[in-house]
Amino acid sequence: MQRKSASKLSMAAVPIMVVCGLLVSASPALADNEDKPCSNRTLQGDYGFTISGYQPNPDGTMSPVKGVAITHFDGAGKLTQRDFVVTAGVLVSGNGNSLTGFQFSTGETGTYAVNPDCKGYAEIDSNVPVPPPLSGGVIKLMLVVTNGGRAIHTVVSEFTPPGATTPVLNTTSSDAWKIGSDPDHE
Repeated sequence: MQRKSASKLSMAAVPIMVVCGLLVSASPALADNEDKPCSNRTLQGDYGFTISGYQPNPDGTMSPVKGVAITHFDGAGKLTQRDFVVTAGVLVSGNGNSLTGFQFSTGETGTYAVNPDCKGYAEIDSNVPVPPPLSGGVIKLMLVVTNGGRAIHTVVSEFTPPGATTPVLNTTSSDAWKIGSDPDHE
């Protein structure tokens, strides 16, 4: 009688073990499907950035840089940006004042590229009107895309302020989150 019970138990256990084995072996494949490679298409829509860092002054001291931005990525390697940045408590030219009202800089454009490993770069042109050979302002960024394209982390790799002819040192970084709902990531 004990043999029949053991036999029935074995017959029930085998299918359960097979199903469990299939589930365990399939779980890495399911995770891999969600870890799709990145591309320019990974970044589409508006992202809200917080900007923080330091910029050297001519006398060798450092001034804090703080700001916020909204950057629109088109999914094909082009971007537009509006930002509000303060360096050492001084607004970037064109951001207004307490008498006229504060406003975001506009007219910034640029390009970006995202590699399959979710690392990439971007270049933002401030497009400030200045006479040649002065720069209209260029920010070059190294970036990492995380959370399936919902977050971006950047470090300024080179900064040429409007009106300059060469880049200046800068230790600024930013973090961004996608604005609005995203049905693929809710």
